[in-house]
Amino acid sequence: MKGLKRSLQRGGTLTKQNVTRHKIVVKDLEVTVSAAGAAVGFGTVVAGDIPEGNVLLLGATGYLKFDGSGSDANLVDDFEGDFSVGSTGTDDVTLDGTDVDILPSTALPAATAEVGVRTRAVNGTPAMLDNTDGSLEININALIDAADITDGESVVLTINGEIELCYIVLGDD
Repeated sequence: MKGLKRSLQRGGTLTKQNVTRHKIVVKDLEVTVSAAGAAVGFGTVVAGDIPEGNVLLLGATGYLKFDGSGSDANLVDDFEGDFSVGSTGTDDVTLDGTDVDILPSTALPAATAEVGVRTRAVNGTPAMLDNTDGSLEININALIDAADITDGESVVLTINGEIELCYIVLGDD
């Protein structure tokens, strides 16, 4: 054996950790966004699983597009909002904490005829995700601005795109 692999074998244990690059392709994934008494609509959907263990997230990127049905009376044609990707789903009208620990809250540009714009989100801040119990998931969280969704109603958005994660699993209990 020659080259880089041989030189890495001579290094310490840190150089022997496997860095994993994981791509999640999101195709026609539906999320229900509800504005039940909150004015701002919010919803979440699971896009994948996080491996079990102490996961050191080195970085993540996402390119996601959110589309309406094209004829939903409860959603304006040029809707706007925000999205994030987190280890938990949002349960309110804010995107914070573990709702944004994979990809931060990112503004969705105005749609046209309920067709969204492919939007980029980037997280370059390393984070430790405690998934030693195996319960964490990759959740796509969506908010629709209050003026763009009928209060007390729900709409279904279709998500397409990719999420790429780069991480190291640092043991498990």
